Amino acid sequence: MNILLLGSGGREHALSWKLAQSRVIAEEGGKLFASPGNPGIADHAECLNIDVTDHELVIAFCEQEQIGLVVIGPEAPLVDGLADSLRAEGFAVFGPSAAAAQLEGSKGFTKQLCDRANIPTAGYVRATSLEQAVAALDGFKAPYVLKADGLAAGKGVVIAENRADAEAALADMFDGAFGDAGAEVVIEEFMTGEEVSLFAITDGATIVTFGSAQDHKRVGEGDTGPNTGGMGAYSPARVLTPELRAEVMQKIIAPTVKQMADEGMPYSGVLYAGLMLTDEGPKLVEYNCRFGDPECQVLMMRLESDLTDYLLACANNSLAAMERPRFSRDAALTVVMAARGYPGTPEKGGTIGGIAEAEADGAKVFHAGTTLDEDDGTLRASGGRVLNVTGRGTDVQAAQQAAYAAVAKVDFPSGFYRSDIGWREIARTKGG
Repeated sequence: MNILLLGSGGREHALSWKLAQSRVIAEEGGKLFASPGNPGIADHAECLNIDVTDHELVIAFCEQEQIGLVVIGPEAPLVDGLADSLRAEGFAVFGPSAAAAQLEGSKGFTKQLCDRANIPTAGYVRATSLEQAVAALDGFKAPYVLKADGLAAGKGVVIAENRADAEAALADMFDGAFGDAGAEVVIEEFMTGEEVSLFAITDGATIVTFGSAQDHKRVGEGDTGPNTGGMGAYSPARVLTPELRAEVMQKIIAPTVKQMADEGMPYSGVLYAGLMLTDEGPKLVEYNCRFGDPECQVLMMRLESDLTDYLLACANNSLAAMERPRFSRDAALTVVMAARGYPGTPEKGGTIGGIAEAEADGAKVFHAGTTLDEDDGTLRASGGRVLNVTGRGTDVQAAQQAAYAAVAKVDFPSGFYRSDIGWREIARTKGG
């Protein structure tokens, strides 16, 4: 069977790495294509450049190459309805419809769905103008949580410590700081607790948990500075105990899947629940309709089952017949190496070396924002988050040691990284 993977980041490199190990590729003569891919993905797939906004072009390629499964990595093509177009032509697709992808495409949509399904989440107001948003601040206490309603590459959230900062941030949002994503804004109650992510895959009826992780969103050490797309992650998240996981499934994820089906928007794909573990129990922070980045990297490092089997089962509505996926008892931890200037304007073009040396002892370096110089074959930085250096170990501390040992071997002079990924879990372990 031939597979087409869409996307170009670290998430897609991790998916391509795991898909290439699949029985249908490694043993049965199938072929993995990726568009547009990146230099790391090119080690596992034939990379080409298809404009994903041209649905007819994607369909024509799938017909030409007899694609048996399309895996849509990033959120934008899902929100744009690419999965719908492909399904209408009979192709198996891993990823939700445009209607279902509103769970990520609109913060306000998700909040209102939580209201209808009685799903625990923070109190909120949805505002469509600056004046309305500023007036709504009266109903909240500092710190203020301000979210661009639409897609903002994981960076559309501002935590304002006081009223003046909140009003300034709202002005920026409505002035286009996050593009069209900020045309509407959701103002939320600030929730206190520890944040954690739970992943589930579903075909719209059956739901299967697919690992947990904790991300590090702030750019600076000790979780300081502005939000980013993620500076590192680890899995599993021990703080999400089996009891809490069951509660999340019962009160948050299962009601969401049921509500979506009841409203004629059945959800098929991966459902990534960002959660806050509050004193009142787990509450939903937000949903993503694709694997997280960099959370996908640590999940794929731990996954022992054939990934293709589960993605196909979701696409073909046969998940109920599958055994539970197997994950290693080992922990995995990834460190994001970013280009200087990120999350502002990153410095592009920096040279990168030492990846083979970094991977010599079992670590894996996933490419997130790299390009290969056609003139001299030099690997260069081409984005904000450039590499995801990922290690495994018997626990998070061992995985951290493996990851940072590999980081030390990467030669990326214009890059930087946080040196404390996993600090919370390691502190918890040391404290018993």
